[in-house]
Amino acid sequence: MVKPANTSGANGTTVLIGKKGAGHTLDVYTDLRCPPCARFEQGAGPTLRKDIKNGTYQASFHFGTFLDKNLKGSGSKNALSALGAALNVSTDAFLDYKAALLSEEHHPEESTDSFASDAFLLEVAGDVPALKDSAAFRGAVGKGTYDRWAQEMSSAFDRSGVSQTPALKLDGTELTGSGGSVPLTATEFTEAVNDQLND
Repeated sequence: MVKPANTSGANGTTVLIGKKGAGHTLDVYTDLRCPPCARFEQGAGPTLRKDIKNGTYQASFHFGTFLDKNLKGSGSKNALSALGAALNVSTDAFLDYKAALLSEEHHPEESTDSFASDAFLLEVAGDVPALKDSAAFRGAVGKGTYDRWAQEMSSAFDRSGVSQTPALKLDGTELTGSGGSVPLTATEFTEAVNDQLND
């Protein structure tokens, strides 16, 4: 099995990004075909990246592929494999590509398995400067270099006990907004993080 660079742990299933001195960890659970995950990325993603950069917390990313099973198809797994190819380039390329996949422009309807197409995934990568001209990235997507790693990531997600996405845990405690659901806007997300850190 080929593990992307910038991973650690058994089978490379730990994807931890941020300053090592950060005193907190935010666990982020995503299925790349999930529309609410796209809404979270579009609404709160830039704030999350700013928090990582500022050292508010490190972010640990977990990815499931249960929508492939529920809706039939392979888009969650295929997109995750491509995201592994981006992670192998750099953590910034990973974050940029994740944002592009989940963007309003590119994210497909839940029932449309667009991510099953390598050509579509490469088209989305055209929005990411570090990837658009990367022969190594294109080759890894075309060959499915990180398919097995994507399966290991999915298996680790299944063992986590998280049953729906998006889900957030800050220092092991579920992070929710005022209504008890996942905060999908930048304002709600910042308030939820601050409330929990100041508890």
